[in-house]
Amino acid sequence: MDQHLPAPRALTVVQLPDGTYTYADSAHLPAQQAAPQQIVQHIHQAPPDRTVQRIALGSGIGAGAVAAGVYFGPLLVGVLTAIAANLALLAFLAVALVWGVTTLVKSTGSTNSKAASKSLRRR
Repeated sequence: MDQHLPAPRALTVVQLPDGTYTYADSAHLPAQQAAPQQIVQHIHQAPPDRTVQRIALGSGIGAGAVAAGVYFGPLLVGVLTAIAANLALLAFLAVALVWGVTTLVKSTGSTNSKAASKSLRRR
């Protein structure tokens, strides 16, 4: 069937000076000069350095290392916070015990110890 059809011609739609449109053969149209192409190039700042992730994902370690960092990072912070809280509580107990012992010794001391402390204060 396609053998009986004429070869297609390159027709374009052209607007005439009176405002109407018509088909015109592109071979008979005047050559249009193309405007010089303007190239706009955007230069962006480099993204932040993610060397550790690139090394972990690119060296065969894979997502396991990244997942371990995501899981164990906050876990480590929690453990260190708990240790610091325990040490602070032990330091508070030590201060309270020393204060209690010194107060007890001062209040139950003999007259000789009071005289000795007064002589030490004068010096």
